[in-house]
Amino acid sequence: MKTLLLVGVVLASATMAFAEPAPAVAVKSQTSCPIMGEGVNHKIFADYQGQRIYFCCKGCPAAFNKDPEKYMQKFKEQGITLEKTPVTGK
Repeated sequence: MKTLLLVGVVLASATMAFAEPAPAVAVKSQTSCPIMGEGVNHKIFADYQGQRIYFCCKGCPAAFNKDPEKYMQKFKEQGITLEKTPVTGK
């Protein structure tokens, strides 16, 4: 019984040693404003449901806030991974 168990452990270890690692998932970051499509300015942003959304100009956050789910759906469709809202000491 011990021999059979040992053989099973050795085979399982050998299988794991030769298994290919899972491919890394590519992260597609936000590079354009969801409103205007221009490049983002990292000083202009809105935080929504724990995620940070960047915009190109000061007028775009107000447009985003009128229908945020519309833009969040676009991010999802485009495979864009948004940054997490930073945690502050407050």
